[in-house]
Amino acid sequence: MKSAVQFETFLPESGGTCAQRSAVFALLTLGIIESLVNGLVSAADALRLFFNADNCLFVRKQLGDRTADRVMSHGVQLPDLFDTLPTEQAQREFQHELATMRALCLKLLDEKRLVA
Repeated sequence: MKSAVQFETFLPESGGTCAQRSAVFALLTLGIIESLVNGLVSAADALRLFFNADNCLFVRKQLGDRTADRVMSHGVQLPDLFDTLPTEQAQREFQHELATMRALCLKLLDEKRLVA
């Protein structure tokens, strides 16, 4: 994947309810998390392609969901782990952050399912 995922393309304001857009966001993010877990995408690439500033602003302004905003905040910080921590500790924290993000996405899906 060479170009960044643009949330406004996948989650247009007029495209479905807020719950539907949040569910699509959660599913997309789970795919990125799986790619990170399997080493198909690096933390730096995930930041550039998915957890970038434009997408963070879109989530905050258009989705207006605190859980989705938290997922993006965790994603933005992933590359910093490898810049600031020793390798072994960074890898443990990386896995912990991915597990947290996964749990938040599942929570988001569950919340939206209950609303629907």
